[in-house]
Amino acid sequence: MQNYVLSCCSTADLSHEHFASRDIHYICFHFYMDGVEYTDDLGKSMPFEDFYAAMQNGTDTKTAQVSAGEYAEYFEQFLAAGQDVVHVTLSSGLSGTHMSARAAANILAEKYPERKIYIVDSLGASSGYGLIMDKLADLRDSGMGAAELAAWVEENRLTMHHWFFSSDLTFFVKGGRVSKTAGAIGGILGICPLLNMDNEGHLIPREKVRPKKRVINRIVEMMKEHAEGGLAYNGKCYICHSACYDDARAVADLVEAAFPNLNGKVLINNIGTTIGSHTGPGTVALFFWGDRRVD
Repeated sequence: MQNYVLSCCSTADLSHEHFASRDIHYICFHFYMDGVEYTDDLGKSMPFEDFYAAMQNGTDTKTAQVSAGEYAEYFEQFLAAGQDVVHVTLSSGLSGTHMSARAAANILAEKYPERKIYIVDSLGASSGYGLIMDKLADLRDSGMGAAELAAWVEENRLTMHHWFFSSDLTFFVKGGRVSKTAGAIGGILGICPLLNMDNEGHLIPREKVRPKKRVINRIVEMMKEHAEGGLAYNGKCYICHSACYDDARAVADLVEAAFPNLNGKVLINNIGTTIGSHTGPGTVALFFWGDRRVD
């Protein structure tokens, strides 16, 4: 039994049951709906269908990262119990939470000099970040120590691919990912932008695809092009969606048909309330291990 805790943020967008089954601890982000604060607790206090329905009805959403003080309180429970911590954060390209976690670790180092907290930037988000965590649980269970595990993340995190598309540009326009003009034209023409995560953990628009059926095929083509081993890929594949399960299922069906050696069926998750506050409804994301991400 390894004497350390494997930890992440709720923005890894797996279910509570999944985290519990893999013995992965997590700390929750916060979000606001029309100024009222909620906890991003994986859909327990705010069901995902209610959250996205509210967004579609015009509710204003904002998010708040975990503060250094919250991190310190969270980490200390493990240190006081005599355990080290490997904590992997949401991409620093999307949030300042990585710096908050580091600040907390530095504060606690003075109080618990015999303990170690390893803070690692996932350079990922949502269930791609979650797929990294699932792999780390495998490595921990195989006997890998805390320092080695942290080093493994830093060496391999850019081989986790994140590909997204959206059939509703409203919230991409609101967040500045898509211009107002492009958003208006895209809405009229039925354009679904295809995006991915670059090597600095930023979400980057790559292609403008129409109609939706074509972008569903196109995102699977990206997996065929980039997956480790090509069509012989034998790793896990996760998909997540924001109130558009049928689109996610269509992608999963194509993936399962194209990659017969997958490690299990494609796992479909919900995009959580933090990430979903920025994507809005209508987004599907595909995650898999592949070649090294660039630019």
